Amino acid sequence: MKLIYFSLGYSTHDYRFLKALSDGGHEVYFVQLEGNRRQVESRSAPENVNQVIWKGGREDFTWRKLPALVLDFKRLLRDIKPDLVHAGPIQTCAFIAILAGASPLLTMSWGFDLMDDVHKGWMWEFATKYTLERSTFFTSDANVTKDKAVAYGMNPEKTIVFPWGVDLEHFRMKSAEGSMAKEGFVLFCNRSWETRYGVDVLARAFVKVAQQRDDIRLLLLSGGSQGANIRKTLQGGGVEEYVTFGGQISQTDLPRWYHMADLYISPSHVDGSSVSLMEALACGLPCLVSDIPANQEWVFENKNGWLFRDGDADHLAEKILVAMNRRENLPEIGRASRSEAEKRADWKKNAEALMEVYRSLGEKNAH
Repeated sequence: MKLIYFSLGYSTHDYRFLKALSDGGHEVYFVQLEGNRRQVESRSAPENVNQVIWKGGREDFTWRKLPALVLDFKRLLRDIKPDLVHAGPIQTCAFIAILAGASPLLTMSWGFDLMDDVHKGWMWEFATKYTLERSTFFTSDANVTKDKAVAYGMNPEKTIVFPWGVDLEHFRMKSAEGSMAKEGFVLFCNRSWETRYGVDVLARAFVKVAQQRDDIRLLLLSGGSQGANIRKTLQGGGVEEYVTFGGQISQTDLPRWYHMADLYISPSHVDGSSVSLMEALACGLPCLVSDIPANQEWVFENKNGWLFRDGDADHLAEKILVAMNRRENLPEIGRASRSEAEKRADWKKNAEALMEVYRSLGEKNAH
């Protein structure tokens, strides 16, 4: 099948989708809306994927660019003549594809589009409704986003939910021999330093815990627009010396960072099925996450981790102390994490669900 895969940028998630499609024997044309400025994937695009040059792909999207982008996407549809267009996020890529007349269209939610972007204003809400009412099929990685898509007009019978999952061979439990001697109790967070991911909440909670325990440590990866605020909190609390700032880490090296930790933390206010959470589960880490609906689909209190009240730094600090006081139980909790990942977060199995959608859409289009 010949298809266009249309995405915001080029992230690790994009790489995996493109590779699955290419390995599945499809002729794939990769179109980027904003280029590589966002979450950059260090690996080049998979072999046999055609990278498309067009009017987009260099700058951030703005509404005033919409007419020119739609016009040029129409040209791509004429030139490539795809059997299917796979596009997301909803209000940008999928909206442009719909306006350009793409059909059939598989619209893919990235989580933040339905949990956050839709509330940015009337144009975002209009684009959401307009796109979903006209999409041939819809996919997302969590029930919470599927339910929102249906509320905005998506036909519930034309949806599929599957967690994007992780490579369970790459993200695996550390062996006893591979254990690193570490100082203190180590927390790990690799969420982006943007408002929606709540890393500032973790910074405040860490200060509170460090005032009671001098053996607490924090591994903080990534970066973002909230960096100055987060560092100010840690400096003001006198705890910056207990924090390791790792920056951006390649997928190749990422498991080693999970293995250095005792507890994974995601303070996100908005999420679908978080891939970093699934990576942590696959690595056998107990997980402490905000009690938003998508996280509740993965983390079960006192089984494979704990939940804390979203945005509540005091409650997060309490739960960190609970985990520290239960250190002897953490290996058992970590095994439960790995078991959950094996049951539901295997990318190889989950990608097959998407391939099935492609096959069915291809067959209908052929008729």
